[in-house]
Amino acid sequence: MPAAAAVSTPLVLVHGDDDFAVKQRARQIFQQWSAEIGGLDHEVIDAQVSNSGEALKALARLREALNTLPFFGGGKAVWLQNCNFLGDERAASAAAVTETLADLVQELKAFTWENVRLLISAGKVDKRKAFYKALEKLGTAEAFAAWSIDDKNWVGEAETLASRALKARGKEISDEALAELIESVGPNSRELANEVEKLSLYVGEKKRITPEDIAAVVTRNKQARAFALGDALGERDLPRLLRTLDEELWTMKFDSQKTEIGLLYGLISKVRTMLFLKEMIREGWIKADADYNRFKGQLEHVPAGKLPEDRRFNPLAMNPYMLYKALPHARRYSTDELIRAMGLLLDCNRRLISSSLDESLVLQQTLVQIVRGAGEALQSARK
Repeated sequence: MPAAAAVSTPLVLVHGDDDFAVKQRARQIFQQWSAEIGGLDHEVIDAQVSNSGEALKALARLREALNTLPFFGGGKAVWLQNCNFLGDERAASAAAVTETLADLVQELKAFTWENVRLLISAGKVDKRKAFYKALEKLGTAEAFAAWSIDDKNWVGEAETLASRALKARGKEISDEALAELIESVGPNSRELANEVEKLSLYVGEKKRITPEDIAAVVTRNKQARAFALGDALGERDLPRLLRTLDEELWTMKFDSQKTEIGLLYGLISKVRTMLFLKEMIREGWIKADADYNRFKGQLEHVPAGKLPEDRRFNPLAMNPYMLYKALPHARRYSTDELIRAMGLLLDCNRRLISSSLDESLVLQQTLVQIVRGAGEALQSARK
């Protein structure tokens, strides 16, 4: 979430699909207003409704709050909280709600804002509707979009959020530990805040957080756990690789979104990343023995035009720490071995789709062939 910023208008709308950031920012504004205005007459109105009737009651309470003078004099801040009828929800489409919102807009246009402030926090908002356009014109609208793995800047924003939260708790964190934290949590601001709180409690009086602390207490999300299979392949550790594959196949029984093909595509992505790293080292763009800070700096100077435009295949679109962790993996394979591995994985894809063979057996055979390498596989065949 951005740094705290003062608002210059008495009417503010905070909205977006990042529920955690919206609530944090709205609470921040309301607390600032309450401190500035003083008094005890500030009101919070819950506007999370399940039907149009409840929406009309919330709007009626809002209008009453705006037009009721503070009992003890002075100013008043009103917060319409968790509003869920400003988008395309069923309650929002009701004619009575639309008409009431239109009437409210007219009242807000004529309202005397002296010592009165209105904050509205909401999730999804339809920017095409008259109510949003009026609020944007009369006051200030702040939007908070949820992070997505496809967003180019989500890693940087997540690192900033975590660093600020840790600093506020008197903690420091190494670059590698911070990158490990972000990789483990993924693009989820609420979970990131929870893990920061957990970390701070875990380290106690210790000031600096290390990668070992991250490994000890931070919960790895689904995406991070999925990387474990690729990491085992990169380490060329066959027992660990087969054990991790068994774990993935077991969890697949309870997660309908996971498939053998999905695991295969993750492995293809891992081998492709190692191939790109090999080529980037050969071109002299990165150094194989660089530490994490120098590695990040080297990535900034890689010629963008030399890599695929499609973000799905562009290593620079990855979390730089994930790319850094794959650097020693790339050194465990020759370029020829990685090219051979891509061929084996593509053949595995064909067999998974078109044959009646057991999927787990096909994956196991493929991974054994990759890790052993062509030379070892040939020796085994001769025995």
